[in-house]
This record gives sequence, C-alpha cells and structure tokens, in this order.
Amino acid sequence: MKNIVLIGFMGVGKGSIAREALKYSSYMTIDTDDIIESMENRKIKKIFEENGEEYFRKLEKRVAKWLETSVHDTLISTGGGFYKQTNLQKIGTIVLLDSPFDAIIKRLKEHPNAKRKLKKRPLLADLKKAKKLYDERRPQYLKLADIIIDVTEKSAQECAKELLKKVKKHG
Repeated sequence: MKNIVLIGFMGVGKGSIAREALKYSSYMTIDTDDIIESMENRKIKKIFEENGEEYFRKLEKRVAKWLETSVHDTLISTGGGFYKQTNLQKIGTIVLLDSPFDAIIKRLKEHPNAKRKLKKRPLLADLKKAKKLYDERRPQYLKLADIIIDVTEKSAQECAKELLKKVKKHG
C-alpha cells in the first residue's frame, strides 16, 4: 500500500472523509494542518495572523519533505493550498475531493459546528476572495489528480467507500 494524498479546496471534507475511511481500511491517517499546528504549538489562524501565508507555506514544505521520506501506508488529508508542493506525486496517489464552491460553503454553514469550521479557515473570511481562490485552484487540482471524487451531496461514508474502491482499482 502506498500513501493516499487527499487534495481539494478548504472545507470540502478531506479530514472527515479520511477519518471515515479508517473504518473500512488498514490505513493510518494524518492531517497536514494538524502536523503544522503541533510543530508550531498554535492554530493555523494564529500562524497566518502572526507570520503570514508565506511562512505557513514554508511549514507545509517541511511537512511535505517529511511525508515523502518517512510516511507510508497512510491516508493524508491536506490543507487547501498543499497541492502546490512539488513532491506531491512522490508522496502518494493524489485524490481530488471535488465540489462546486457554493456546495462547499453550504456544507460548512449547515455543519453543527459551522461557526468554528468557518473561523478556523482564515482564507474563507471574505467569500468573494475565497471564490476567486477556488476558481484559480480548481484547474490545478484537476491537473494533479490521479483520481477525482465528486463529494457533492454525498455523506462522508459514501465518499470514503468510493475513495477506497477507486484507489484499489488505480493500483
């Protein structure tokens, strides 16, 4: 088994789907944002506020190098901008969790912890800017993906099962 790297826009459900997939596989799971928060001993939002996005991207680069050399048989959920790491293909099979922007925002707003979900994503503070970012990133996500899963209107369980089935087929 090699790693599975989940990419996609922030809020699309990478973490939820990864946790759900654990129930149906022998993969371990890790989240790049959680690793960065542990490294820095502070939340992503604080890192952005205190050091800016460029600093955060350097932290992602460190994590990407570590993933490539030290992590195996793991389902890796990534932050929305992690796809820019140049060694992504070396880390594992890249799976895009895809959904229209409006469906992502709707999903986040309808979540029981909606306020917290939105608050922890500093780049979603301005929805107009976030939509522009989505429009810039989506073609890049599509280009990188080995596998694409449309998560719109599907439960985390449905997505996790589809993910594992497609990864198995992909080899």
